[in-house]
Amino acid sequence: MNLSVVIATKDRAALLDAALASLRAQQHAPPFELVVVDNGSRDATPEVARAHGAAYAFVRESNRGAARNAGIAKATGDLVVFCDDDVLTPPHFLAAHARAHAAEIFPLAVSGPIVNVPSPEHRPAPSAANYSRAFFVTCNVSVRRASLRAVGGFDEAFDLYGWEDTELGARLRAHGVRRAFAWDAYLWHIKPPTTESLEDALGKAIEKARMAAQFVRKMPTSRIKLATGAYSANLLRARVLAPPLLQPLVAGVATSTRVPAALASLARGVLLDSVYTEELGRQLRGR
Repeated sequence: MNLSVVIATKDRAALLDAALASLRAQQHAPPFELVVVDNGSRDATPEVARAHGAAYAFVRESNRGAARNAGIAKATGDLVVFCDDDVLTPPHFLAAHARAHAAEIFPLAVSGPIVNVPSPEHRPAPSAANYSRAFFVTCNVSVRRASLRAVGGFDEAFDLYGWEDTELGARLRAHGVRRAFAWDAYLWHIKPPTTESLEDALGKAIEKARMAAQFVRKMPTSRIKLATGAYSANLLRARVLAPPLLQPLVAGVATSTRVPAALASLARGVLLDSVYTEELGRQLRGR
């Protein structure tokens, strides 16, 4: 079994360098290749990829699905392992993914714990809190290349933020791919404590809502509606708890330095939920 590790990246050369270095330090892994897809970078990403001996592809348009499809096209391994550019992998990471697939009876989508850490120096072992029932999350998942090609890869119409990997997972599931969780196939996901601006987070919430509506229109099943929140009880809940008219007030609390940090964080979450569900309902109504 040969492996292809596909990483899509943009303008994060330093993080990519560390991720690739950790992957090159793998032990007891089957033969593997590194595939870097540059999604429009203007920094040293090409040089970093080549310094680590990775296959390199460039996709100018900002589209995660298109970038990862380019990686699949470049891949030659029987098994494709997806991870992000801001991760570090322990030396047994790829061997763990390979072992899970070696024992498979049905084609599998194998995921492992994603351990969020504030810096590269923090490398704790995974705990029960890192368990996930997600079927397909490209921060840490592997699947047969034949299965990806059989379903046509990522749907590049999901060209905004969110749901492109979940949508691919839904098609893989329908194609007979089963889910498996391998505790030893964990990685560390570097998430510094500094958060993105509220403006950027709101922009992502709106984009994610639009992609959620597109997902529901494509696959109008109960499972997808529950996953995206596109069901009546949830939309009503959001309108009652944080109606659109109150969004400016909630935003004020979320950005205030005069309230406790916990309250500001709670208000931020309520606001993002309100904006997401409002936009989702609007999109589902065709407005």
